[in-house]
Amino acid sequence: MRPSWEEYFFGIAKAVAERSTCLRRQVGALIVKDKRILATGYNGAPRGLAHCLDIGCMREEAKVASGHGHEMCRGLHAEQNAIVQAATYGVSIEGGILYSTHQPCVLCTKMLINCGISEIYYLESYPDPLAENLCEEAQVRLLKFRAD
Repeated sequence: MRPSWEEYFFGIAKAVAERSTCLRRQVGALIVKDKRILATGYNGAPRGLAHCLDIGCMREEAKVASGHGHEMCRGLHAEQNAIVQAATYGVSIEGGILYSTHQPCVLCTKMLINCGISEIYYLESYPDPLAENLCEEAQVRLLKFRAD
């Protein structure tokens, strides 16, 4: 049976997440407009730097709880990497839709709002009430996807 567009894009987001080098959570994201993929991203260290898979995780060593101490992470989030990829190649993502394996954190949410992303679909929840409030205020649809 042919997958819906949402199932198709989430299948790709899951495949993108397989490239993640994070020891805590593997996240994949893609930005789509008019049913065309504009950019993808997964969480991991900046270009040319050692990955946590290779050198360990500072946040794990310091026992930092999920959702806290983002500044202690050497990696970029999947959503950030998708935005950077679009910018690097001169692709406008304004009016695009984000498909992510996980709900974006408040830092990524602010970036997505400023990029003009109109909708955010995700599979796994992430406890960040401020991110949810900002989406509501900015009128960015934030939807947890439920496959039939």
